[in-house]
Amino acid sequence: MDINQLKKTSLLEVFNMITTKGEKTDGVYELDNIRASYDFDGYTCWLIYKDLTITLLFHGKYSFDYKEEKTVKEFEHKVTDLLADKINKRK
Repeated sequence: MDINQLKKTSLLEVFNMITTKGEKTDGVYELDNIRASYDFDGYTCWLIYKDLTITLLFHGKYSFDYKEEKTVKEFEHKVTDLLADKINKRK
């Protein structure tokens, strides 16, 4: 999976999973080493994994900021696994 193939709906789904199933500490949720947080009004959300920060903005925009390509690949695998686990639990 390429970083451009990560759809916003998938990122929002993972964000929701982390904020509902993750452990909350100081306003930041964490699940499977991925952290999720949002600003005071919920219009800006962040997913953070190692040196990767994904900013999810209102109106469907998002941005990726990272240093290591390896981190992006690891994150993609984690997202794929989390979403697959969710689908498998539905069956």
